[in-house]
Amino acid sequence: MRKLFFAALVIACAAPLASAQTAGGDYNKYDIYAGFSHNRVDVGFNDPNQNFLQNREGFNGFEAAATGNLSRYFGVKGDYAFHRKTFDDTFGTTAVSVRNDLHTLVGGVEVKDNATETKVKPFAHALAGFTHATSNVTGITGLGSGETGFSAVIGGGLDFRVSPRFDVRAIQFDYNPTRLGGTTQNNFRFGVGVVFR
Repeated sequence: MRKLFFAALVIACAAPLASAQTAGGDYNKYDIYAGFSHNRVDVGFNDPNQNFLQNREGFNGFEAAATGNLSRYFGVKGDYAFHRKTFDDTFGTTAVSVRNDLHTLVGGVEVKDNATETKVKPFAHALAGFTHATSNVTGITGLGSGETGFSAVIGGGLDFRVSPRFDVRAIQFDYNPTRLGGTTQNNFRFGVGVVFR
């Protein structure tokens, strides 16, 4: 499954670069983003005594994305994100550590002013694809699980131009619903990073 993730990411990154070499104009033909990502993951306890925010755990990781801009304001985007959280617990009388990983691969559209001279660049995107979640238990042999399900990313953020080849992403905020274990998880992720052109 991991080989499939990385093959899809390479294809998503290569397509905008190829189209950028044949197009002309006064807007940036592609963006490549890399940055830190924090995901507030709905852990799905569904406890009626807990409020909406108490059902969440913070997963840290990174995000990488490639966008091929078809016009000044419209682009096609591929996005991969990885998040991890480790929980310490007990299984009977045995202390265990449960490592949870989330791999998310999505694609869709982005709206942003990609003119070469634009200095402040708010953007919005809508993406859909899948998430692969795994849990690995250390301390007990043979325990672990994995599942793949639907994922979406709907949100946006704000970029600032630093140079003709470089932007800083000051903030990105996304609603990231997933469908795993027969239920929908309402996740929210935040990010900061850099954009290369």
